Amino acid sequence: DDFGDRGKNIIIDPSLVFENLRLRNTYIALQDWKKAILLDLFNLTADWVGPGVCDYTGVYCTSALDNKRNKIVTSIDLNDGDIIGYLSEELGNNWFTSKFPEVSVMLHLLKFLDLRFNEFERIVPKELLDKDLDAIFINHNRFRFNLPDNFGKSTVSIIVLANNKFHGCVLASVWKMTGLEEIILMNNRF
Repeated sequence: DDFGDRGKNIIIDPSLVFENLRLRNTYIALQDWKKAILLDLFNLTADWVGPGVCDYTGVYCTSALDNKRNKIVTSIDLNDGDIIGYLSEELGNNWFTSKFPEVSVMLHLLKFLDLRFNEFERIVPKELLDKDLDAIFINHNRFRFNLPDNFGKSTVSIIVLANNKFHGCVLASVWKMTGLEEIILMNNRF
């Protein structure tokens, strides 16, 4: 937070006790997001109160990689919730830059990779396509390379590569992807 205004609209009741600092920060982010929701038709965020953020509807926690005793929020799933609003600054300010985060290739239980709308660049390791992933979303970055020869062997059902600088031949590879349900390749250099 460069400007000292993170969560400035959120007042935390001093009697609330959080399991760790990360969950306290997540509480601030989720409360800020809840304020940005204009319509929650199914009241999915109705239970987003109190310090137990891991018990909120649609919020999932696991142990932190750097300290197994600490829980952290690892995903939020409000799909099909008919929620209307916007992402608050607490959640919508990603702009990661660097090469592809290769640690994601080492996550053995990873099923869903979402790196959209960042500034990642260079190549995506071909080993990513050997993983048993269900979905890959790496659109709106600056990846630039030919699709690897194992592209057609991927088990993904959804892959979105749009708005990058991929190039090469796609057609022959796609027909080999037996589990593929959706692929979006637009705005590349194929």
